[in-house]
Amino acid sequence: MIALRGIRHRFGAQLVLDDLDLDLDEGRVTALTGPNGSGKTTLSRFLLGLSVPDTGEVRGMDGRRRAAVFQENRLCEQLSAVGNVRLVLPRSTPSSAVAADLRRAGLDDPELAKPVRDLSGGQRRRVAIVRAVLAEADLLVLDEPFTGLDALGKVQVMAWVRDRCAGQTTLLITHDLAEARWFGARVVTLARL
Repeated sequence: MIALRGIRHRFGAQLVLDDLDLDLDEGRVTALTGPNGSGKTTLSRFLLGLSVPDTGEVRGMDGRRRAAVFQENRLCEQLSAVGNVRLVLPRSTPSSAVAADLRRAGLDDPELAKPVRDLSGGQRRRVAIVRAVLAEADLLVLDEPFTGLDALGKVQVMAWVRDRCAGQTTLLITHDLAEARWFGARVVTLARL
C-alpha cells in the first residue's frame, strides 16, 4: 500500500500540510480535492519523489514506477505527438499502436505527425495525458489533467483514461467533483490551513 504518514510542510511561514495521513488504495482511483493552496500538488510531488516533506514519510513507493500529468504539459515541442508518447514506451512499441491511442483521445491523423509546438493547447494536453497513461507505471498522478479541454473533448479523453487506467493505482487531483465521480474515485478533501 502507498501511504503518507504525518506529513507536515511549510512554504516559508505558511503551513500548507499539518500531520496529514493518506492511503492510496491499490488498483483504484483516489481523488484529491480542495481549494487552491491546500497542498494537493505538493502532496503529489512527495509521491513522485520530486520534493520531500518537512516531516513525515511516504511509504510503499520503493521500486514503484511513477508517471504523471502535471499542470503544465512538459512536452518536447520539436517532436510529434507520436514521438512524445514513444519517449516513455519500450522501443519495440509500434508507432501505429501509439497513433491509435492518440486517435482515441481525440487527435486526428494530420495532427499526429506535426511537431507538438504546432498543435492547439487542447491537442497538446491530450498528448501529455496519453504519454502519462501509456507509461509503464505503478502509480499514475493526474494533476488537473482535463483543464483546457473543451466539453466534448474532455468527455472523450476522460472515457479513454478511465478505460486505460482500470485497475491502476491513480491519484486524481481535481476541483471538479463530477470528474471524481466519473472515475468512481474515493474522494479526499483537503482544507486550506
